[in-house]
Amino acid sequence: MTVPGDDAVRVVIAEDSAILRDGLHQLLADRGFTVVRAVADAAGIERAVAEDRPDVAVVDIRMPPTFTDEGLRSAIRLRSEHPTVGILVFSQYVETRYAAELLAGGAAGIGYLLKDRVADVADFVEALVRVASGGTALDPEVVTQLMGASRRRDALSGLSARERQVLELMAEGRTNSAIAAGLVVSEGAVEKHIANIFAKLDLPISSTDHRRVLAVLRYLEE
Repeated sequence: MTVPGDDAVRVVIAEDSAILRDGLHQLLADRGFTVVRAVADAAGIERAVAEDRPDVAVVDIRMPPTFTDEGLRSAIRLRSEHPTVGILVFSQYVETRYAAELLAGGAAGIGYLLKDRVADVADFVEALVRVASGGTALDPEVVTQLMGASRRRDALSGLSARERQVLELMAEGRTNSAIAAGLVVSEGAVEKHIANIFAKLDLPISSTDHRRVLAVLRYLEE
């Protein structure tokens, strides 16, 4: 697939892997895009967008220096500072917290594709053109995980102030007796709060899952 129209879509690429960066550059150039810059870190993509004013930026998530979420946080800043530039996040990972923030202002001109789920180059090119034109391209797996994260946040918001205190102390590794002592309540009261937490977080009794651990994980994901 080649890019339609007389004016080539202008693209900047942020990818820390030299092989993937060069491969994307060549792939897009061969299909009629103009790759104005390809960089290896988040700071580079922010400079490139500010100076080159592309139609769309292709951004990986985990880049130097910490290889955690620099790319996605840069994408959020780019969305705020250059709202007319399309953003296509292209990564192996789904980072629900920052992805939700990126989409908070609307999904127009936003894409999020998973590298190992793009089976056809034509699909990737089509998604890139769509995002550059103000459309949306979201992998279904990204949508599923975002919806799951949203439901978990909603469940946590339903906890009472006391239940949140109990869950916070559970996350610190406290036993029921230690939680009771810290909150100056009976162990029975703590057990009741924990039962409420399990119910509100939809964590039924299971022979295979440790509900206390799962509740703490939900809390830490917030």
